[in-house]
Amino acid sequence: MSVLKPFLLSTLLLPVIGAIAVSQAVADGRAVDPISNQISNQISNQISGRIPGSVPSPIQVVGDGVTGNLLRIENFPSDEVAARHIDIWLPPGYEDNSNKRYPVVYMHDGQNLFDPSSTPYGEWGVDEAMTRLIDDGVVRPAIIVGVWNSPKRFQEYMPRKALEEPNVETGVDRYGPFSVEDIISDRYLKFLVNELKPFIDDHYRTRTSREDTFAMGSSMGGLISAYALSEYPDVFSGAGCVSTHWPAGEGAVIDYLAANLPDAGTHKLYFDFGTETLDAQYEPFQIRADAVMEAKGYQQGKDWITRKFEGDPHNEIAWRGRVHVPLTFLLSDNDD
Repeated sequence: MSVLKPFLLSTLLLPVIGAIAVSQAVADGRAVDPISNQISNQISNQISGRIPGSVPSPIQVVGDGVTGNLLRIENFPSDEVAARHIDIWLPPGYEDNSNKRYPVVYMHDGQNLFDPSSTPYGEWGVDEAMTRLIDDGVVRPAIIVGVWNSPKRFQEYMPRKALEEPNVETGVDRYGPFSVEDIISDRYLKFLVNELKPFIDDHYRTRTSREDTFAMGSSMGGLISAYALSEYPDVFSGAGCVSTHWPAGEGAVIDYLAANLPDAGTHKLYFDFGTETLDAQYEPFQIRADAVMEAKGYQQGKDWITRKFEGDPHNEIAWRGRVHVPLTFLLSDNDD
């Protein structure tokens, strides 16, 4: 068990027993809900009005299921969005060469990436996947920054500039629409770019250029990753979009990308989808997105990949099984 006690998990849109049901759903191989995949409201209750300059010291995370050097900054403060935990995974050999610098992948839903004790959904095993890929010489060693989500996950991850109607559909039948006025994804991206990234660059040996900075996530996290690339093309060079939840906003993000994607040849995008549970809805949307990629001049297999995974449902267990694919695509060019 991790030396850090896991938080009691609840959701914004479901009662506490809903989190238990979700955990059981993962164990049964069923889908994880893209809207209510939330961390505990305890985190938001702990916010104490810190300003971004007063960041707590990181603590080491060790325990069953944690591989390598994982650090956690609890309640990282922000002037833009609610404070949240930040997990920082340092690659093997980081301590051995004080002159070596590393690319960085910023991943959303950070509580689901490394530490089994921080999530009831199952974790991606990003630490294990990166360790294998680095040991095999498949990818450049990289720092992975896991940004935990908040109780406003949908509002933070839904691309605001894609929306024109006063309300935005979630793409999940049992949840009604959100008011567009509640969507704060632009503020979330300002947090990533103007607060979190400068801190990471100041305190860890990073390669700070666009060519060495990436965003990645699943479901709604896929949408916000593509949005980050489009809104900040001088900051991010690649986006990994896993089981992208295109039905949110009824596919409006695809139209946004058609108008706002950066030029082909300078950026990389990865998309994938399964065929079971919620992912069964995604293929028609992905076909539209692929047409946009082709029209913008992106070349399949070079600066863009779309993969279909037959039989995969919408959950962390499925994403764990294929996380090496987007990581390899984003980090395989070794120019050391």
